[in-house]
Amino acid sequence: MSPLSINDFPEHFTWGVATSAFQIEGAADADGKGPSIWDDFCRVPGVIADASDGRQACEHYQRWADDLDLVADLGVDAYRFSISWPRVQPLGSGAFNEAGFAFYERLVDGMLARGLKPFLTLNHWDLPSALQARGGWENRDTVQCFVDYACEVARRLGDRVTSICTHNEPWVIAVLGHESGIFAPGIKSRAAAIQVAHHLFLSHGLALSAMRAQGCKADMGIVLNLAPINAATDAEADQAAARRADGGGLRWYVEPLLKGEYPADVLQELGADAPRILPGDMASIQVPLDFLGVNYYMRSVVSAGEPWDLKTSGNEITDMGWEVYPQGLTELLLRLHRDYTLPPIFITENGAAFPDEVINQQVHDSQRQRYIARHIAATLEAMRQGVRVDGYFVWSLLDNFEWSSGYAKRFGIVRVDYDTQARSLKDSALWYRNFLTSKRKPGN
Repeated sequence: MSPLSINDFPEHFTWGVATSAFQIEGAADADGKGPSIWDDFCRVPGVIADASDGRQACEHYQRWADDLDLVADLGVDAYRFSISWPRVQPLGSGAFNEAGFAFYERLVDGMLARGLKPFLTLNHWDLPSALQARGGWENRDTVQCFVDYACEVARRLGDRVTSICTHNEPWVIAVLGHESGIFAPGIKSRAAAIQVAHHLFLSHGLALSAMRAQGCKADMGIVLNLAPINAATDAEADQAAARRADGGGLRWYVEPLLKGEYPADVLQELGADAPRILPGDMASIQVPLDFLGVNYYMRSVVSAGEPWDLKTSGNEITDMGWEVYPQGLTELLLRLHRDYTLPPIFITENGAAFPDEVINQQVHDSQRQRYIARHIAATLEAMRQGVRVDGYFVWSLLDNFEWSSGYAKRFGIVRVDYDTQARSLKDSALWYRNFLTSKRKPGN
């Protein structure tokens, strides 16, 4: 196999890095910001592995200019970030917070001044606490609150951002937040999770239509975390378990958006837990997408009996206990291409948590460097087989608050010393920069 080269990718391909507001900003109640469900969740004893929270995080709210310099220095085209809804609208409805919007104005203008394309996410999980007190995403009223918020963001920033994503990973909000309860808001109800997913899809579709109606020209879409779902063995029980998992984990999230319907087999299996769908909902959900964001970290291997032991795969395992399986990204993209009529795809998150080795102030992370390179190669392989992929974003720019894992798991290509907030480029960042800046000059 020939060495990986940026020259194998089309000229228009977008390269970037990604973060999210709650994980890096800190400044939890600065300048009028309201609390989010993650601020609340972090105060629940035992739910965060190291009992930490996002109050300080990476101090990006204060250090944003230096962080943007880091992004620009990497040689990327784009920076994917999210807006903290309670920072710009503390109660999730009613008055907007001018100081909060001023921060994002500075951030977006700072990206443009450095030649970076802003890829904006409206909801990366940090719902305003005041809305959760009224039922959160289970309450259909939250749908209209989100549409109003989206329209205000688009009115203020839509002329400068390249891309607007409505929701990041609805599966996580629904399943981890409302079924297993291991993420905010910590609810444990299958029926709640299913209704939440429906309201997320509905708010997505209505927000896209409303932002377009007011003249916003940014590309608009949604980001899903997806994985190929393999059966552990050829046994029929395992094959059937894999089909069910694929229905609930992939088709349930893709098909309302692209086909305007929920998978019939999943609806049947849900029975009384099926969502309440009002007339017109599915048409509102199935609005044209300018792009589909795909977050990929690992495949899923399903067994009807004992959970599959990933150690039997012989593959590397990350610090999160996730299997390294880059060919799964190729498999996933080819499957989507085969089964659906797709908009352009962006790989909006891909990365890994591994321990760093710090020697003489240089941060060595060969496993992460290799992970990123292999997944870029897997993306290229899918493109060579006909899938349109228009961009790739590394997760994450910075080590940050990794949700229920706290600060112990490091995904960043830039190391953060949480005592001093000093940033250090890891070997993976240096590799990424060298890869991106090795583009063949015209005439060479």
